[in-house]
Amino acid sequence: MKQLKKLEKKVADKSLTVGVIGLGYVGLPLSLTFLRKGVRVIGFDLDPAKIKAIAQGKSYIKHIPSHDLAEFVAKKRFSATTDFARLSEPDALLICVPTPLTKNREPDLKYIVATGQSIAAALRPGQLVVLESTTYPGTTVEVLQPILEQGGLKAGIDFALAFSPEREDPGNPNFGTADIPKVVGGIDPQSTRIAVGLYAIAMKQVVPVSSTQTAELTKLLENIFRSVNIALVNELKVLCLTMGIDVWEVIRAASTKPFGYMPFYPGPGLGGHCIPIDPFYLTSKAREFDIPTRFIELAGEVNANMPYFVVQRVMDALNEQGKSLKGAKVLLLGVAYKKNVDDDRESPSYKLMEILQGKGAEVLYNDPHIPRLRAGRKYDFNLASTRLTAKALASADCVLVATDHAAYDYDFILKHARLIVDTRNVFAGKDTRSKVFMA
Repeated sequence: MKQLKKLEKKVADKSLTVGVIGLGYVGLPLSLTFLRKGVRVIGFDLDPAKIKAIAQGKSYIKHIPSHDLAEFVAKKRFSATTDFARLSEPDALLICVPTPLTKNREPDLKYIVATGQSIAAALRPGQLVVLESTTYPGTTVEVLQPILEQGGLKAGIDFALAFSPEREDPGNPNFGTADIPKVVGGIDPQSTRIAVGLYAIAMKQVVPVSSTQTAELTKLLENIFRSVNIALVNELKVLCLTMGIDVWEVIRAASTKPFGYMPFYPGPGLGGHCIPIDPFYLTSKAREFDIPTRFIELAGEVNANMPYFVVQRVMDALNEQGKSLKGAKVLLLGVAYKKNVDDDRESPSYKLMEILQGKGAEVLYNDPHIPRLRAGRKYDFNLASTRLTAKALASADCVLVATDHAAYDYDFILKHARLIVDTRNVFAGKDTRSKVFMA
């Protein structure tokens, strides 16, 4: 307990060192947020390419300028390493590792478990450990805490333990990491107090809650809310296309209501690390209590089925021109999961490419923010971005708009493409000359 009192004092006078484990789209912005408030940060990651880039002051994430990194690296305020034996050095350890799903859509906690084991091997009295990775209620105390205590130290006595869900929205111009209120729940009042004090250094608002379980479920609720509403408009889109109604016009009209309605927009499927995954973390946990979550699971199924619907629309569009999908050249525009970022995590574009190739199509892609497709946990297409020239557009049997990047010249695309399938309504109001199919 004495060591935790010392930690509280370090937090109060900002003399602590923060360790961030996982330097991706969550961990790197989080590191910069603390650095900007004068806190020294040590980053940990298994990818030596990231460590090398940070040592050179170079950013590997598009919306984070390199000069932001270079300044702190040059002043020796920020360093990064693959040596997890150094986890004993920071006073606070923030875990920002992936939490994917298995092939059966069950929670895959292997990265949390592996990180916990690495911390346990180096853990010392007087440290704070915070899990930020999205997960089901109970993970912090049921999975992480026993691993951390394997070395003999006790949570709440020798070290503090808390959960604080990441709420990062890559590329959002209005809300950076520091602007988004930080929900924090510890395993006990002291852990909560220490974690709240830590985040209060860097965040504009910190929201303490009563437990780690409450904090864990808060993040799931936020993204299940979005998943359910996106599923609703995706289902409505399919109906509207059949009925000959413009779903985008319907949404615009409904959005004029000043209360009781919030617009959500359809697309080719769900992307990003949160919305396609988070609902299944809760449904899996709910099964332990024999509680059905039919509404949540149905929304997940609707959204997961959208890439198949889009491919069917591509087939229908080609058929109207007397062509088969088998042997057709399809140029897919955008592999990032949302516009104007280089983040391709769980992008529906990858599923679209897999289905199209499986049906015999030749698939090319263009994305101004992703020059080459990176091998991931599920896909490895080994493709480079095709230059978006008039010749490339004209030579494609179908141009499939999957991500509505602002960098695209849609008039140019419309002029030179022979056939377009539009999943983002980017050609609304244009004279499409019957060459654009909505999907």
